Amino acid sequence: MVRTLPFAALTLAAGMTANALQAEEVNVYSYRQPELIQPLLDGFTKQTGIDVNVAFLNKGLVERLEAEGARSPADVVLTVDISRLAALVDAGVTQPVESEILEKNVPAEFRDPGNQWFGLTTRARIVYASKERVKEGEITTYEDLADPKWKGRICSRSGTHAYNVALFAAGIEHMGEEKAQEWIEGIKANLARKPQGNDRAQVKAIWAGECDISLGNTYYMGKMLSDPEQKEWAEAVRLDFPVFEGGGTHVNVSGVAMTKSAPNRENAQKLMEYLASPEAQKIYATDNFEYPIAPDTQPDELVAGWGTFTADEVNLMDLARLRPDALRIVERVDFDG
Repeated sequence: MVRTLPFAALTLAAGMTANALQAEEVNVYSYRQPELIQPLLDGFTKQTGIDVNVAFLNKGLVERLEAEGARSPADVVLTVDISRLAALVDAGVTQPVESEILEKNVPAEFRDPGNQWFGLTTRARIVYASKERVKEGEITTYEDLADPKWKGRICSRSGTHAYNVALFAAGIEHMGEEKAQEWIEGIKANLARKPQGNDRAQVKAIWAGECDISLGNTYYMGKMLSDPEQKEWAEAVRLDFPVFEGGGTHVNVSGVAMTKSAPNRENAQKLMEYLASPEAQKIYATDNFEYPIAPDTQPDELVAGWGTFTADEVNLMDLARLRPDALRIVERVDFDG
């Protein structure tokens, strides 16, 4: 049984677990909305008989775990983006998990080198391009985005958003800081408007003719196609998969970590191993329009239809370490100004 609980109720449930139900429950703090992960957790309970208590928190996750300390009822954290996973590790609120199953199902580039977190699915940060105004093959690299031919034709969300910061950090990894700043300055010079809104808002702007291309995560295409009000926006664009020169297409992850205080450690590891299994990853990837990580797993037919790409092989923790440098560049060039 999956129970979505407020934090106070979860704390109470954890107390009960410690007293009597430790072998039957596991407590999850989730950055992802409960409806997005419920099919997975239902599958886990069906397979193991272990109930899952879920508390949803869309911000302040690290601060919450720090404040609770050793008293935290949370066993597992589910979140998205390498910056958030790295923040958990840096705060010292996770613990390493040694598991042959996790190491088998999660390639090295998609897990923490110290086994503090493990990726579950990936999403590529790609280019949404107008079908009418941008020819196929016009954009092959991320470096192309700084070409003056795109002046006044690019829309973007804030440069300080975690998704863009991760991409800019990848730029530093591939180009070095000086050339990466020139690249980011070039993208800023090509913006059609002040950065605003989310990834879907950029696609709407392309549909409305305000710009011709934008950066966005792949899964938003699936979400827009599933929304009657946004389907027309999605149908106005295609997905182009650029690469870094000498590298691949930038990807980010959704991931899982065990908390340092986990009161139900055995059950927590069982849940993590289940979430990394090909069966669970297929469910997760299909429901969220993402790419499964486990070897020999395939994306949903709709997602596969968007095209193929070679993921960049840079370890995501290396990008996390470059995040402060990327943020400094964004502020230095006044990207959002």
